Amino acid sequence: MTSPAKAEGSGPSIALDPQLESTPEPVKGVAKLEGRSPGQLMWQRFKRDRTGVVAACVVIFFFAVSALAPVISKLYGKDPYTLYAQEPDFPFLLDDFAMPTGSFGGISGDFWFGVEPRLGRDVMTMLLYGMRTSLYMAVVVTVASVITGVLIGMVGGYFGGKVDYWTGRVTDFFLAFPSQLFFIAFMPVVTAMFVSPQDETPTYLRAVAIILVMWFLGWMGIARLVRSSVLSLRDREFVEAAKVSGASPWRIVRKEILPNIVTPILVQGTYLLPSTILSIAFLSYVGVGFVEPTPDWGRMFAIGSEIYEQDPMFMVFPGVAMVVFVLAFNLLGDSVRDAFDPKTGR
Repeated sequence: MTSPAKAEGSGPSIALDPQLESTPEPVKGVAKLEGRSPGQLMWQRFKRDRTGVVAACVVIFFFAVSALAPVISKLYGKDPYTLYAQEPDFPFLLDDFAMPTGSFGGISGDFWFGVEPRLGRDVMTMLLYGMRTSLYMAVVVTVASVITGVLIGMVGGYFGGKVDYWTGRVTDFFLAFPSQLFFIAFMPVVTAMFVSPQDETPTYLRAVAIILVMWFLGWMGIARLVRSSVLSLRDREFVEAAKVSGASPWRIVRKEILPNIVTPILVQGTYLLPSTILSIAFLSYVGVGFVEPTPDWGRMFAIGSEIYEQDPMFMVFPGVAMVVFVLAFNLLGDSVRDAFDPKTGR
């Protein structure tokens, strides 16, 4: 009996390699598709947003200038502490009314942003070091507030029940404090706990007190945001699957829930930092933050508000710098939000 293979053709039968049969030949002219992670997709969308890119460059510029303030001051040849009106090299820096003698607040080749009325300090270095103080303080307060809010919001949202009830009541209790009035009233109390009223409060102690007070009343918004996000995720299928597999609550929160709420946390953090800078400036403006001779944005506004009729230029440079930075950071937050979630695009 003749086999079917021999009956159909006269040539010998050829046995094909199964591996060759299962591997398709690449098609010419077709690019190979590669998967991209959510972070790569976010970065691609962010780079296409010109507003976000410009805002990011402005923010990086401010942080770089603040970090390099001592270097710039050394190259510039001035510092924010020297009373140049009393130096023999600048005998006519201030007039008889202690106002800058030059035009536009004393702007000249020696003093690029002018000089401070009454004392004759250099405005440019005061601004650089004031930015440095405010930005560094705001970063510390923002990071501490975000970490605290994330921990409390996750604990309450994931465990629910009595844990959620009591963490929610604690959050509501802190939200009931009038923050601005609390800052003004509590700052002297914090410093008086460590320093006698007859002694001068060290600058580092004032910085620690500001950080503690602002952190104390700065984490509640993040906590409520994280709690609501965790409540919407804890009953999802992938969380239930992790529970069935025997994963611990810590692993579920860290591996399953936290990566899914990074976006709102990051966006909220970008909004929190500029508002913290404004709060720090407000404390110094009302006299409960940094004092002489520490350079600070708020103190520059306080000085400028007293002499704006005689020397309006003194408030121009710190005012423009603060407006530009806060606006750029808010625009950066909008761009980051749109990059993570394109459905909310402007």
